[in-house]
Amino acid sequence: MERILAEHLDEVQVVGLDDVADFDEPVEDQPTFEGNALLKARAGVAATGLPTLADDSGLCVDALNGMPGVLSARWSGPQGESTLGKDDRNNQLLLAQLDDVPEARRTAHFTCAVALVHPDGRELVVEGRMDGTVLREVRGSGGFGYDVLFVADDRPGLTTAELSREDKDAISHRGRALREIAPLVGALLRST
Repeated sequence: MERILAEHLDEVQVVGLDDVADFDEPVEDQPTFEGNALLKARAGVAATGLPTLADDSGLCVDALNGMPGVLSARWSGPQGESTLGKDDRNNQLLLAQLDDVPEARRTAHFTCAVALVHPDGRELVVEGRMDGTVLREVRGSGGFGYDVLFVADDRPGLTTAELSREDKDAISHRGRALREIAPLVGALLRST
């Protein structure tokens, strides 16, 4: 987030929540990406007294009625006895859920909601989207989460895990949302 914002808001100093002592990130219990982004941004304002940007994102698979959606990061549940990491467990579950789904129906999209909350109560949310398809096997080593299974319509033939960071930022749901909200952040901060 900071890298993309820096391209558009060079006059703004970004303070990450890692820099805030004793900050407990709230439980993402909202039914929408927008709701979770607002929840996190409001918690950031409460902890710092500063205008706060937060995001929530996930993969929505058409053949699974939009799942894993807001549950994307924790879809496979707790680790339990598995020796696999969270991303690997989530990817295995996705592949199992789509095992009998033909290629033409493996369409999906990533959504990212970015919320800006100001201490004076003003709130703004924008969403970015990246459409594509889910492969049958893992490819690539970059990125995280479902990137190893997702081919964006804007970059056919490559998973998002095979794209350079710059190329992924240019087409990703998060990059699109951050580029949309960046000038609004600047305007809001200049108006206070």
